[in-house]
Amino acid sequence: MTKLETIDSSGFPIAFKTRQGSTRSPLLTTAAAERDVFVTEVRSLSGYQKEAIVTEGKGGSSWRLTTDEGKHIKGTDLAPFPLGFFNAGLHADLIKRILVIAKRRDIIISDIDIKLQNFYFLDGSFVKGDGIGGSKPAKINVNVQTDSSASDVKNIVNQAILASPALATMRQAVTNTFAIYVNSRRHEVTTLKNSKASDAADPYLTYSTPPSPLAGAGDLPNLIKKTGEVTEGEIVDVSDGTIRRVVRTVSGTSHLIDPAGITQTDTWLEMPGLSHFSFKTDDRPVTNPNDERGPSGLTLVAAGIVFCYLTQLSRYILHQKVNINGVRIVQYTPFVTTGSASEENWTGSIEPVDTHLFLNGGADAETHERIMTIAANTCYLHATLIAQLNPIVTIAHNGKILS
Repeated sequence: MTKLETIDSSGFPIAFKTRQGSTRSPLLTTAAAERDVFVTEVRSLSGYQKEAIVTEGKGGSSWRLTTDEGKHIKGTDLAPFPLGFFNAGLHADLIKRILVIAKRRDIIISDIDIKLQNFYFLDGSFVKGDGIGGSKPAKINVNVQTDSSASDVKNIVNQAILASPALATMRQAVTNTFAIYVNSRRHEVTTLKNSKASDAADPYLTYSTPPSPLAGAGDLPNLIKKTGEVTEGEIVDVSDGTIRRVVRTVSGTSHLIDPAGITQTDTWLEMPGLSHFSFKTDDRPVTNPNDERGPSGLTLVAAGIVFCYLTQLSRYILHQKVNINGVRIVQYTPFVTTGSASEENWTGSIEPVDTHLFLNGGADAETHERIMTIAANTCYLHATLIAQLNPIVTIAHNGKILS
């Protein structure tokens, strides 16, 4: 577990199950009021590469996921970019909620196609440390294939938008909390909201060896893969971080590969020369974790948030050549649902995300916290969490757009 370790050094797939849970999260199996906390443990590898283990709530299975950045900021492009995880998770969880609500009404859906775009921006100078990240309302186009009526489709999709805890990360503003550990010692956070939670376990102590695939897990093939498609144009190097205004658009398209609730999503950053990546997720309401074949959409959302934060942290450390290394994070992401699908008041929400940052190095505690705060201010997904951004939704019935 060294700085020189890379995503491909193990020879393992980009994503796989690492541990079999004793049960699945009720957020994935029921259509009623539930709460569960997804735990993401992440560490830096070489450069901008990162590895996470996401546990799907109390008693749930754990999934290993990896991320990288594109060559526009000197990444190696071996794995999906962090915002791609978030985009794919939104797709999968929305599709899940649509299917659950439809089933409660005995409506058969043959397919769901979604196009979803996220919009982000950064004002200020990343190098100077005064950058502030931001997010704008997402655009979501949902096309439902069914013999049921257009009014049924419109009602189901609108209710699913409200029922999705993943989409609540945009619809609902929360004040997140932070904890910092420098050279194994916890310090009180003064520039962000200080976490009141007990100490998190350092991932370096929790895992004595890198994660490996669970034998006989039955994962879908190519849970995450580079599709081979590349956005037209030449890569523009923006690695110096001095641009005063940065705008980013992340696009994704999805469809069902199993009408019971297995989704495939293709995502890409709309910049010249960058790769497209494909995600497969299993949000079927199966209760036995032995039957699950991929991570859930909520897992991708949780991973995307911490991956995005760690990218900003890593960029600043690399730019400023600060004597800090061994970066790892434990993040607690509480997802909640209230009401129920049967009563047509099913509502998804998210509670404040609690981020515990572990750093080693010779810099003083004040420098460590300053870098933690700069990363929080420039992280696109933390900006999304603290804003209230109702998505702009277009609904289509068998390809025909509804008014």
